[in-house]
Amino acid sequence: MATHHETETKEIVEVKEPKKYKVFLLNDDYTTMDFVVEILMDVFHKSYAEAVDIMLKVHKNGKGLCGVYTYEIAETKVDEVHRRARANQFPLKATMEEE
Repeated sequence: MATHHETETKEIVEVKEPKKYKVFLLNDDYTTMDFVVEILMDVFHKSYAEAVDIMLKVHKNGKGLCGVYTYEIAETKVDEVHRRARANQFPLKATMEEE
């Protein structure tokens, strides 16, 4: 009598974290420091102290890190910065870079 052996195959599913993107604000000579702080608080949900700190980095270093997000969220935040800057007649730019 032959014995029947069941072999169980387990599928290993590798769950990859989505790529993350850093969003930066770039310095310019026209956008007011107050507007940059407002953007950081409204769009990036930073506290006033965090917003001032990032704004000073933008001012001194040419750019400042606002946060790290999935592609879609980073893209939405960049678009929101540009839309609000245009509406307020500022040339403020945001960029995103793969982490």
